[in-house]
Amino acid sequence: MKYNSTQDKSKSVLSARAIAQGISQDGGLFVPESFPRITEKELKGMLSMSYRDRAKLIISKYLTDFTEQEIAECVDSAYTAEKFGSDNPAPIASVEFNGSPLNLLELWHGPTCAFKDMALQILPHFLTKSLQKVGGGKDAVILVATSGDTGKAALEGFKDVAHTKIIVFYPVNGVSAMQKHQMNTQEGENVYVCAIRGNFDDAQTAVKKIFTDTETQAILAENNMMFSSANSINWGRLLPQIVYYVSAYCDMVNLGKVAFGEKINITVPTGNFGNILAAYYAYEMGLPVKRFICASNSNNVLTDFIRTGVYNKNRDFYTTVSPSMDILVSSNLERLLYCLSGNNDAETKGYMDLLKTEGKYTVTTKIMDKLQSMFWGGYADEDATKRTIHDLYEQQGYLCDTHTAVAVSVCDAYIRETGDMTPVVIASTASPYKFSKAVLGALDQGKAPDSEFDMVEKLREITGAPVPAPLASLRGKKARFGDVTDKEGMQGVVLGALGIKR
Repeated sequence: MKYNSTQDKSKSVLSARAIAQGISQDGGLFVPESFPRITEKELKGMLSMSYRDRAKLIISKYLTDFTEQEIAECVDSAYTAEKFGSDNPAPIASVEFNGSPLNLLELWHGPTCAFKDMALQILPHFLTKSLQKVGGGKDAVILVATSGDTGKAALEGFKDVAHTKIIVFYPVNGVSAMQKHQMNTQEGENVYVCAIRGNFDDAQTAVKKIFTDTETQAILAENNMMFSSANSINWGRLLPQIVYYVSAYCDMVNLGKVAFGEKINITVPTGNFGNILAAYYAYEMGLPVKRFICASNSNNVLTDFIRTGVYNKNRDFYTTVSPSMDILVSSNLERLLYCLSGNNDAETKGYMDLLKTEGKYTVTTKIMDKLQSMFWGGYADEDATKRTIHDLYEQQGYLCDTHTAVAVSVCDAYIRETGDMTPVVIASTASPYKFSKAVLGALDQGKAPDSEFDMVEKLREITGAPVPAPLASLRGKKARFGDVTDKEGMQGVVLGALGIKR
């Protein structure tokens, strides 16, 4: 299978090159030339498979330049019971909310307690094998901008991986205290973490600029290094996310929540559009899906886009209790536009150029009609998010984090507005203990303690929900990193962290 750039489809590479490189030289994102299909027989066969066997089948359809053994080694190394607590790293919890049955796909049982682990435990294995195929002996420099969860998951996945170095940038005031502590205490000889003065969009824009800067690329090449990415702009990061939606459907059938072949709805809390795009790609492969419900927080640029066809980042930016969604430039939307435009690279590039120069673009009626036939957009403000955490706990004794609460709130609004009672899977993206202050406030338990870990303990005392071991073990751990830079200084930070003198 070949992969093309969304902005110049004459650029065609195999998957190993797409994964090693991360982003196309023209600034576009790599996408499959076409989508492989899951046959009805294959889907039925997956019902009796383990998560790992389902992953091997789906991944093999995309990584055709990898051997069966190489794919098996990647999957078996990533999805162990030791890392995820069981042989099913993505279990489903069924609850009712305001009278509607919901199925929460818990994607946060990995080593950093966030859904990013589902991809970032396997990406290092993909990358090291890709480098062996196309890297020419170079070390990979993993450059990451994070709104909270990707940073820690990437650091944990790549720590001490041979022939890799990883540098993570996060907005200094744009992540939770637990997320910051997770990143700044990261172990590993090949890791570096730095905060920036600005928001996630500032970090993401600067990282993409550094990626495509020919002078910086030349400096790295002189030092036998090359850039790669752990963000969802990297195909090797997005591909594993397709797996858990297919697996969730199989589990829904096995649990008797849906008949085989019956369609489901999928609700995803998203800022960068990667997680919901993976669900859409599963649909393109043949997964029976009726509607994708795109859930935003107060930074509701995606809601407005789905409802109007106008993407406009020229708006107020809000720092919310769901910080991983505090994003106004949704990078992976570019991949969806390419698909909905009929793989029209010139049209897609035009939209991206307008976003850079004017901060907005308007899609064609053709794209708009396709978009609205499959997607429904809604958002939950701060009050709705907190109220949902409170009400879900009061009604079901189920404790969810702020991002999952956004999805539950928006899904509830969708059901009430449309009356659509199609069985629904909701992506639950993080442990509530990563956002203890906000969750405690939502439960209306009075003044929260001052210490982050005292908040964790109080939340455990109130709810009885177990504290994940990876978070409990952080208490008392000293920070290794504390640097802060302006976005203009990020390039210098990168070279400095690599020990390269200019």
